[in-house]
Amino acid sequence: MRHIRFRSFAATFAAVLLIGSLATPLAAQQKSRAQMVSAIDSVVASYLKGGKAAGMSIAVIKGRDTLALKGYGSADLELNTSTPARAVYEIGSVTKQFTAAAILQLRDAGKLSLTDNILKYLPNYPTQGHTITVGQLLDHTSGMKDYTSLPKFGTIASRNLPRDTLIAMFQAEPFDFNPGELQLYTNSAYFLAGLIIEKTSGETYADYIKKHLFEKAGMPDSRYCSESAIIPRKAHGYDMGAKGLENKSPLAHVYPFSAGSICSTAGDLAAWNRALHGGKVLSAAAYHDITTPSKLNDGTTIRYAKGLAIHKFDGRRVIEHGGGINGFLSQSTYYPDDDAIIVVLINSGGPVAPAAVAKSLANVVLAPVKAVSATYTGDLAAFAGEYNGPGRGKPMKMKITVEGGKLYLGAEGLPKPIDLSYRAGDLWEHDDQLVTFVRDNGKVTKMKIDQAYGYSVLTKK
Repeated sequence: MRHIRFRSFAATFAAVLLIGSLATPLAAQQKSRAQMVSAIDSVVASYLKGGKAAGMSIAVIKGRDTLALKGYGSADLELNTSTPARAVYEIGSVTKQFTAAAILQLRDAGKLSLTDNILKYLPNYPTQGHTITVGQLLDHTSGMKDYTSLPKFGTIASRNLPRDTLIAMFQAEPFDFNPGELQLYTNSAYFLAGLIIEKTSGETYADYIKKHLFEKAGMPDSRYCSESAIIPRKAHGYDMGAKGLENKSPLAHVYPFSAGSICSTAGDLAAWNRALHGGKVLSAAAYHDITTPSKLNDGTTIRYAKGLAIHKFDGRRVIEHGGGINGFLSQSTYYPDDDAIIVVLINSGGPVAPAAVAKSLANVVLAPVKAVSATYTGDLAAFAGEYNGPGRGKPMKMKITVEGGKLYLGAEGLPKPIDLSYRAGDLWEHDDQLVTFVRDNGKVTKMKIDQAYGYSVLTKK
């Protein structure tokens, strides 16, 4: 099954390779609005070509100009139904920013504090001797094992069982690290955050987000997903099988919950971005917290805040989050320097990456960014070797090799090693995936991997 956010370090690097292979070369800047609109259609058509995805809905907004808000392809392959306007999709982990926003609203209302120990609200949760704060649930620094990474989750995923069934599954798992030491993506933490929202607000999660977020932002087509309810204009979800697209595997929405159970449209998510970044749903203090990257215990600044990643796409600053859930992929991106919003919703899992589509669309409507380049003049062989450390679901193992005067990174799940570009000092990069080597008395001993959605330290063997 496709996890609620199936991002691991190896999987993310693999997605980067895929992005590079799918992206269509485009003129850096179109000459007229009409040319941009036409180019947007061409970009989407290139990603749907050959049955790589069933359908797609997008929103492309620059300032106050809505350049595109439409659906493409098919919402239902069996009925041969075209994607309608206002098509509804499961948005997976794009949900997390709504959960974070709700927590921050409740903080502002005096119902909780980000520094509170979660035991204040979940007194029976076994923290195994660790102190976990509410804030650490929202930036993936809690150290909790991600339940979607557990093989046994697949045994209950389609069964509508009580919440306690899932909690019992992950609460006894050993922590991946001590809270605050590293950052590994975990849906378990966001599940608990949803319980805290219900405990402190006195409302169900579904009711809270509808009343305090959807209605305030002007999102009439958004709701908590259901595997049984009839939802008007809802696109059918597909996964990619060995012979092509097939009906998605079932998933009971009792499990994604506050980590990934919102259904929405491209238009509603555009409205959400406008409201969130326009001060309509959060106070100035709450907006600062949801968009300001967190710090680890040692003072390291990561590139994830509260339900949002803060980094760069193709050299442009972004505030974004993607999602993946059975049959659906999603991407919601805000470009603060251009006041631009790009939303991409796809009713298919694999091989089309919505972040790749968003980047291609940005290259159509935004000014080009000058590429950064540098040359490393030291001994590349010093970096070569195997590196091991904590990973999502299982230990992470990576290998650095040198070939043809270039540095390559290989890992399980990658079809082939990827080449790293030199930036400065001991910092290397691949499509905003940052690799920093650490030296001890001049000898390379560790590797820091920063992918915005995760930050881990690997030790050289």
